[in-house]
Amino acid sequence: MERVNSTSLTEFILTGIPYPLRLRTFLFVFFLLIYILTQLGNLLILVTVWVDPQLHARPMYIFLGVLSVIDMGISTIIVPRLMMNFTLGIKPISFGGCVAQLYFYHFLGSTQCFLYTLMAYDRYLAICQPLRYYILMNAKLSTLLVTGAWVAGSIHGALQAILTFRLPYCGPNQVDYFFCDIPAVLRLACTDTTVNEQVTFVDIGVVVATCFSLILLSYVQITQAILRIRTTDGRRRAFSTCGAHVTVVTVYYVPCAFIYLRPETNSPLDGAAALFPTAITPFLNPLIYTLRNQEVKLALKRMIGGPGTKSEV
Repeated sequence: MERVNSTSLTEFILTGIPYPLRLRTFLFVFFLLIYILTQLGNLLILVTVWVDPQLHARPMYIFLGVLSVIDMGISTIIVPRLMMNFTLGIKPISFGGCVAQLYFYHFLGSTQCFLYTLMAYDRYLAICQPLRYYILMNAKLSTLLVTGAWVAGSIHGALQAILTFRLPYCGPNQVDYFFCDIPAVLRLACTDTTVNEQVTFVDIGVVVATCFSLILLSYVQITQAILRIRTTDGRRRAFSTCGAHVTVVTVYYVPCAFIYLRPETNSPLDGAAALFPTAITPFLNPLIYTLRNQEVKLALKRMIGGPGTKSEV
């Protein structure tokens, strides 16, 4: 087929992830459950932080509430579209829908990177500067930091979407991925994409490397401070509080680095790796932060038990 006047594409077809046909129904139900539990789990944390006066006044839990909003957003952007891969027939996505999906994924994803960094800084102040914590990290500052993370994430998402879709796309229209992401979409461009690939590598590389380095530096300081705590119970509680954050950061950053910070290849492992930041991490966050965080568990008990439920000291 010849390209008539280099006509621009009006829609894309997401090929999804490869799977055995006999598992189609199982995978649809599996990701449907993942999506429902992700929304319910994060909504539960958000409501708990909002209604519990002992939580919503503390920056750490303000950050956790914002993280829940981001997780619900990322899951909603990606997982329903992924589930359509397990239904019969071809389900195209419009050009505008592809632009929106790429923008919001990178907007929320980069905001999440910045938020993880703020959460690490918050834990550093709480453990290494406990007497000055409420001076250094007050409600006004935490609100400003969260606002800055949203603004920076929006700019990052807009930059990636503009750079990607300023290129001409005239066919074919099959995106070899389960959502519209930069590497997969760029392969369909009708022009050289070297500059785009380099800018994407540098931009995402700077965000990921800077955030991860700051998180790592914070936890080096935190670990040193925890080891100086004299009581075993004190060390256990400090490690438990920080362990949840370290687990989430590891599950999130390792797949992102694998996808974006290596030479361009069309590896089948890309799709599997992308499931972690898009579906698995948003699902795990509520579990990790409730099962490993004593204060959240106590707040849930107070909320379920009503006003008469006492706080544990």
